[in-house]
Amino acid sequence: MVKILDAIHIHDLQFRCVIGVNDDERREKQDILVNLTLYVDLRAAGASDNIEDTINYKSVKQSILAMGETSQFLLVERLAERIAAICLSFEKVARVRVCVEKPSALRFARSVGVEIVRP
Repeated sequence: MVKILDAIHIHDLQFRCVIGVNDDERREKQDILVNLTLYVDLRAAGASDNIEDTINYKSVKQSILAMGETSQFLLVERLAERIAAICLSFEKVARVRVCVEKPSALRFARSVGVEIVRP
């Protein structure tokens, strides 16, 4: 049997949180940029036109923001894992790709980030 994995993308989700290992990084919230791909079988939603047959991406966004804006992490890698876990908690999500960027991490670089793929 062929497993269909269609994709829902959330691009450039932004929030601020305390993140970093250095003392100066932990004093104030920093900008975070998140890009997600949620792998889901979208055939039922495509046929029914019913929100119940897909992922409500507004709910995904709200869950990530609720966690992210109140969080404190040392590593971007840990934040990415938490975001992946939130996405996978939605029943229809079979797999997720999470890219988390920290724009202020390195001088002379636009951004630094990590990307993970999980089921």
